[in-house]
Amino acid sequence: MILINLLPHREEKRKLRKQAFFVGLGLSVVAGAVLVALGYAVQQQMIAAQQARNEFLSAEIHKLEEDIKDVSGLKAEIESLKARQKAVEDLQIDRNMPVHLLNELVRQTPEGIYLKTIKQDGQTVMVSGIAQTNERVSEFLRNTAYKSEWLEKPELQEIKASAQQTKDVREPKRLFDFSIRLSLKRPQDVSPAASAASGASAPSPAASAAPKS
Repeated sequence: MILINLLPHREEKRKLRKQAFFVGLGLSVVAGAVLVALGYAVQQQMIAAQQARNEFLSAEIHKLEEDIKDVSGLKAEIESLKARQKAVEDLQIDRNMPVHLLNELVRQTPEGIYLKTIKQDGQTVMVSGIAQTNERVSEFLRNTAYKSEWLEKPELQEIKASAQQTKDVREPKRLFDFSIRLSLKRPQDVSPAASAASGASAPSPAASAAPKS
């Protein structure tokens, strides 16, 4: 017996293929959605981890900034203390400068010169006095310029002749009034030997202004 299938088998195959296609498409969509969701979840986790790292770094940077401010404050305090220490040391050093000045004037003032006034303003010294001759004043300038350990840069401010009365009224003695500006070196600019020698033989003010004749 010959069996003949009269059912629309082609339509059935098409329907099955169509159903398989939609099933596969649905599965693809679901798989794609799952993959997208997983990717999104991973990305969000990475973003959260990076944000946590950023917050940690921000906190550490803030701590470092505070530490830097503290260090800057300490540096400022150290500089202030150093400035105070230097001021005290300078005062300690400058305390003996008048002694060195008077001692050096005694050493370098030649005979024939009488010092009347000595005025010190910092490292500037103004000296005025009376000299027997111009040559005495020149010698005093040379001594303070080339032979002195403590005095330097002598500048003659004024010199003028003056007549001084003597026992013989008819013949007044001719002398010269002068004033000189000098620079007094600081102790750190003077050799230790000269400083020690000057300190060991410090004169009295009266001896410094006494005439040398």
